[in-house]
Amino acid sequence: MSERTLSQGAESEASGGGGGYGFGTGPVFLASISTILGAIMFLRFGYAVGNLGLFGAIMVIVAGHAVTIPTALAIAEIATNRRVEGGGEYFIISRSFGTTIGGAIGISLYLSQAISVAFYMIAFAEAFSPLAPAFTEWTGLAWDPRWISFPALFGLIALVLTKGADLGVKALYGVVVILAISLALFFAGAGVEGYEPQPGQWMAGVAGADPFMLVFAICFPAFTGMTAGVGLSGDLANPRRSIPLGIMGATVFGMLVYIALAVKLAASAPASLLAEDQLVMSQIALWGPVIPIGLAAATLSSAIGSIVVAPRTLQALGSDRVVPASRMNTFLARGLGATNEPRNATIVTSVFAVVFVLAGSVDLVARIVSMFFMMTYGALCAISFLEHFAARPSYRPSFRSKWWLSLFGAIACLVLMLQMDLPFAFLSILALVALYTVIRRSRAEGTDDLAEIFHGVMTQATRWMQVALQKNPAQDWRPSLILLTSRTFDRSSPLELLEWLCHRYGVGTYLHFIPGLLDRETYRKARTTQERLIQDAAERKGAIFMDTMVSPSLESALAQSLQMPGISGMDNNTMLFEMSVHDPREVADEVLRGIDLAAVAQMNLLVLRHGDHFFGTRKQIHVWLTWNDYQNANLMILLAYILLGHPAWSRGEITLYAAYPKDEVGERTAQLKQMIGEGRLLISEKNLRVFPTDDRTDFQRLVEAKSASADLVLLGFTQKKLQEKGVGVFEKHGGLRDVLFVSAEERIFIE
Repeated sequence: MSERTLSQGAESEASGGGGGYGFGTGPVFLASISTILGAIMFLRFGYAVGNLGLFGAIMVIVAGHAVTIPTALAIAEIATNRRVEGGGEYFIISRSFGTTIGGAIGISLYLSQAISVAFYMIAFAEAFSPLAPAFTEWTGLAWDPRWISFPALFGLIALVLTKGADLGVKALYGVVVILAISLALFFAGAGVEGYEPQPGQWMAGVAGADPFMLVFAICFPAFTGMTAGVGLSGDLANPRRSIPLGIMGATVFGMLVYIALAVKLAASAPASLLAEDQLVMSQIALWGPVIPIGLAAATLSSAIGSIVVAPRTLQALGSDRVVPASRMNTFLARGLGATNEPRNATIVTSVFAVVFVLAGSVDLVARIVSMFFMMTYGALCAISFLEHFAARPSYRPSFRSKWWLSLFGAIACLVLMLQMDLPFAFLSILALVALYTVIRRSRAEGTDDLAEIFHGVMTQATRWMQVALQKNPAQDWRPSLILLTSRTFDRSSPLELLEWLCHRYGVGTYLHFIPGLLDRETYRKARTTQERLIQDAAERKGAIFMDTMVSPSLESALAQSLQMPGISGMDNNTMLFEMSVHDPREVADEVLRGIDLAAVAQMNLLVLRHGDHFFGTRKQIHVWLTWNDYQNANLMILLAYILLGHPAWSRGEITLYAAYPKDEVGERTAQLKQMIGEGRLLISEKNLRVFPTDDRTDFQRLVEAKSASADLVLLGFTQKKLQEKGVGVFEKHGGLRDVLFVSAEERIFIE
């Protein structure tokens, strides 16, 4: 890329984008506020006050804005993170969080926008209901709002296809003037003639009122209009400034108007009239006809806004090839003229609108729109919340919301969705998950955008937890093991044992040793090997940390590993060594040198001697305790118990053997039974065998006689014995199969 291209990109980024018609903040505010103060305000807010009373209606407003304000803040934040082009909310989301997340939310958003066109056209037809008696008398036909909504919809489609977005924005100014006049005359009205509210009466709703959540579902689309202006992103001169100012201003102003409206309605008409007459505002206004006029203007404007915005969302989805059909993407992405008018996407949106206009019911379509918007807003707030915690350097918005507001918005959306319509809510969530999965699999690069965000969240959470754990170490002991070996790909038993010990209770670090000095070649080899190790661990579903270590010698690598911080935030406390019965003597000598180093770090020591048995059927674990294992006993028993927690040992059982001098047998047996009982270990008393010994007892023969067929035997050893007998400690008991030698360097208690 040339310096000139980079410079142009930087300038464009600094300006925040721009393009299309070059609108300012005004159209964003007007598009949003004209949609907020639209069909629901004129047709259904009297119904809300009549059914729920003033307090209930205000609670609807508060609940709605508990969703829309966090969402508006999240959108404002996301909009200032990247250069904003056409596609509105979809473009903002996809460029900040990836096309896969953006596609899943974008399709849901598009459907809500497209269905909104039908909703507003149905509501537009309701403005003509006062003419219904005259229409029936003149034509002899029963009144059907679709006599108005269908011709109006087709006329609107024709206008948008021929005039484009410029028509919609110009119409906004006239609509806002009509809205202002309508509201002014409404608030100036004296109320329904003859109605004088008694103290406290206007706070209550009608008897047998509709439930709160039904009223909320019908009224919620009123508050979603704040995003209408975002759809103009590709036609704004400075979207980074205009979008936050426009949508936040419209949201706050709209909330205040609705609260004032609820108070005026409750004080001006009886609850029964409010609940039954959808145009009750015309009976309160200073000049009644202004209300149907305002309704017609507001709904027509909202319909124009939706039919302008929805195709741009769909066009952006097609441009990013999100729709799982190559030809359809090409068709939808195609624009017309210098302003890239989405002609094809408008045609598709029009088909959606026609289908839903057939429904003919404001309430039915309002509930569908509510669920789609709720799902979209919940996803937006949830992702904004996760992004706050992920703290990715690429996410640098100039406007910052609060993480707790985004979290509250996400939870509020989920709770309200489940309350509104439980089956449909679950279906909607499943549909969103299915969309994400299909889009992710259909994309060539196969990226998982959600995983990227969660990766950042987990990184931050791990950092915080590690610092907290270091400040407040855990009191309960659990194994935090290190296994360092260069023989990774020659044998599987050591890695399997580490995975079993770390399945649930322990934390494991597996280090593949690469001898040599760190240079480009060894570093590249280390990274390639690590990728292979991680892939192998994923296939085995192993829960251990896989890494490599380049070092001149095994001793130096071991010295480095012993000083590594534990990956869980707790210090590593146990070193696992391994040797095969087929290994040359040099391997055993390496283990001895490694034990000497690990002992300096006061690590617990485990040495696995394995052969060709590969832990057999994984049914029998034998633990042998002797008079020398006073400090080792608890660790040996605890490790055996931990092994049984892995599914590979689900059919296994522990047999505890103990060999003590004759005069100590009674006391030691009582201690073991008490430890087994109070420690809640998976060892039954029938599996406890205590043998009295003396100088004439051949301990090695006794062990081999009892445990020759065991799948794993745990034996203790001490530093003193190791100094006396050297590698012979690990060569004893040749008649056994797989053996784990254990030496505890710290006091471990079983409570």
